[in-house]
Amino acid sequence: MKHYNIPVFISHFGCPNACVFCNQKKINGRETDVSLDDLKNIIDSYLKTLPKNSIKQVAFFGGTFTGISMNLQKEYLEVVKKYIDNGDVEGVRISTRPECIDDEILTQLKKYGVKTIELGIQSLDDKVLKATGRNYTYDIVKKSCDLIKSYGFELGVQLMIGLPNSDYKSDLMSAIKSLELNPDIVRIYPTLVIKGTELEHMYKKNLYQSLSIEEAVDRTVPIYSLLELKNINVIRVGLQPAEDLTADGVIISGPFHPAFRDLVENKIYFNFLSKIYEKEKKLNIEVNERNVSKIVGQKAVNKRTFYPNFKILINNDLSLDELKINSKKYTRKEILEGEFNEKISDFI
Repeated sequence: MKHYNIPVFISHFGCPNACVFCNQKKINGRETDVSLDDLKNIIDSYLKTLPKNSIKQVAFFGGTFTGISMNLQKEYLEVVKKYIDNGDVEGVRISTRPECIDDEILTQLKKYGVKTIELGIQSLDDKVLKATGRNYTYDIVKKSCDLIKSYGFELGVQLMIGLPNSDYKSDLMSAIKSLELNPDIVRIYPTLVIKGTELEHMYKKNLYQSLSIEEAVDRTVPIYSLLELKNINVIRVGLQPAEDLTADGVIISGPFHPAFRDLVENKIYFNFLSKIYEKEKKLNIEVNERNVSKIVGQKAVNKRTFYPNFKILINNDLSLDELKINSKKYTRKEILEGEFNEKISDFI
């Protein structure tokens, strides 16, 4: 059954931290900018358009949900609980910070139907966290994740590549270390320089250099490969091309692409095809029709690179996890293992 989120973007004006990449404003006397009536209107609006026969969750994104007062959290959750009780929605998912988790908070979240908790851990390199203004350490992250899992929630973690003081190695090693957290789902975001942030100031003072699209894809490929190999569901790669992000002047610099995940997939297969082509000088490919775009690449870049020695044939007897090249069958697992092992070998 198809799953849908009903997104509710709650800014947390009382957030005690000033992360360099965040442009949330602190507004005296207000915790957030979404009223209870706003929440009801958002849910009702989505329920009118989403398919009846589908799984729906109300998703509190955009801020630190458990950083707002316990009373306001309860008021929000009580609104949603009515929709859960009458069967309109299945549950709630929230995003928050690792240091905003404790037993009291989790007990309340469990009581009101929260199913998934996503932590914006961003990095597991303490020097990167310090440079980014996150003000927590790996030990705090691990303790929070263990506590979340002990209550039976689905655990999500969000990783960011290209943060200040990070490099290829620290980003990859953060992903490897994230396996110790036992996440169920992961999001991977490249760092963008957003107008009105400390990172914009750092960028303009030449204190921070953003990644190019190519660099961001190269950093993401082994991380993405590793997580899939470990059967962790990577639910998003790259930021959603939302209206407030794509408006003129919002993104100052950085590797934004509306189909960033596709670029990562394309690069995985390009690297794999390149190794075979180097040895055999031809690419006669058989593939399930649903995988053709991955093999051909965005704007047919893979096909154009290896032309005229690139031929592709639809073979729907092959599963989505298989393809044949020059009559030899390969699995997606083999492809991903090769991609990850080649990159990690540089650090061992």
